[in-house]
Amino acid sequence: IKKIVEFIQEIVAEVGKPKFEYVSFEVSEDILEAVKNFAYKNIKESLLSEDKELRENNISLLRNEILKHFSEVYPGMESMISEAIYKLERIIVRELILKEGKRVDGRKFDEIRPMTAEVGILPRVHGSGFFQRGQTQVLTAVTLGALGEVQILDGVALEEEKRYMHHYNFPSYSVGEAKPSRGPGRREIGHGALAEKALEAVIPSENEFPYAIRVVSEVFMSNGSTSQASVCGSTLALMDAGVPIKNPVAGISTGLVRDENNPENFVTLMDIQGIEDFYGDMDFKVAGTKNGITAIQVDIKIDGLTPEIIRQAFEMTKNGRYKIIDEVILKTIPVPRKQISGYAPKIFTTNIDPEKIRDVIGPGGKMIKRIIADTGVKVDIEDDGKVYVATPDAELGASIVRVIEGLGKDIEPGQIYLGKVMRITPFGAFVEFLPGKEGLVHISKLDVKRVSKVEDVVNVGDEILVKVIEIDKQGRINLSRKDALLDKAYKDNDK
Repeated sequence: IKKIVEFIQEIVAEVGKPKFEYVSFEVSEDILEAVKNFAYKNIKESLLSEDKELRENNISLLRNEILKHFSEVYPGMESMISEAIYKLERIIVRELILKEGKRVDGRKFDEIRPMTAEVGILPRVHGSGFFQRGQTQVLTAVTLGALGEVQILDGVALEEEKRYMHHYNFPSYSVGEAKPSRGPGRREIGHGALAEKALEAVIPSENEFPYAIRVVSEVFMSNGSTSQASVCGSTLALMDAGVPIKNPVAGISTGLVRDENNPENFVTLMDIQGIEDFYGDMDFKVAGTKNGITAIQVDIKIDGLTPEIIRQAFEMTKNGRYKIIDEVILKTIPVPRKQISGYAPKIFTTNIDPEKIRDVIGPGGKMIKRIIADTGVKVDIEDDGKVYVATPDAELGASIVRVIEGLGKDIEPGQIYLGKVMRITPFGAFVEFLPGKEGLVHISKLDVKRVSKVEDVVNVGDEILVKVIEIDKQGRINLSRKDALLDKAYKDNDK
């Protein structure tokens, strides 16, 4: 790459701008000490609340009071004073944990905030799950689709398509802000990918559950670890949708506060909320089942983690996962629903000879396009001859499978079909018994009794049972309604 680097350097020398010199912003010790002497007690009291909005409102009012107090003592230093307030908040939160053994909301270090869950709250979607932990709320909706609706991946990786998709939305109102809603940012994409990885391990195989699955998690309120809440909400929604996941998955986050002067003195915290994440040293997210871990993501603000910190984090998140699964998820919905939603497409599968795929598809896709246009079903055909038919109408799906199976095998004498009368002539009726496949039912073969006129028995558009009785040398197919009726009567009597 030497030539490329040289070229870049030439361009920089010719038209480049000088690099911006970063100047570190440090709070004056005098200002920090002055703010501490004036407002330490009040800031501490304002921080001690389990309600995020109340805590932020109290701090906001106090900040205005502090700025007003110091406006004459330190004129023009508002940004420095605001930074001192922020530093003092950080000091207080960390001292509460390390020295007093307290969290701002009064919880124990290994305690999870109160949790609630619900399923089926969106009746029209294929599955939905709501999960709340403290002031973090996530609603997840599941959509089931035909396998032809998988996401196509156009990248450098070996994976070409994705059957299970997990998307995550974090609207501004979830943190009390008003901003325009735009496409997902890096954070949303990353959280969606983490939740997708957490659940991917328990998604049933294509053979077990031949659907494309899209999960969308909507964050309603945020105060810590919405990504792991979306994992819990998605487990609920998938089970509500009737997806036979192998095991329920839950996620929880563990935080860390380490003494900056004595690294051996540290505290790990279960289920950190926003302020503990902001002023703490770690966000250790772990998702998994009761059998093991499926996804991990760690954010740290210190040089590294010791084995003991990691051990405690794993132990704490394991206990948290078990609690969420046993006391929340399984009590809300103990097993995946046996039936999928009535609004979801039903998937019917069959196999045909791979050599016959071209007959099912037809020249230029004519045959399969006609089936789809006439019935509204979705049909996906794999190279190995496996066929998937998707439609909300179970009876229609079963009939289309029979049609495709008929197209996928050679037509032979003795086979019976349900056909449609397309044309009538004085000597018989032409019946389409498979898409694009017609045969003649001679007037003598229309009924078990003598027929003097074709219209006395059938009219154009009628659906009738027909039996293949002959395929002549020119490939013309002769059908018989009479033989089909006799064959059916014989079978009925035999029963």
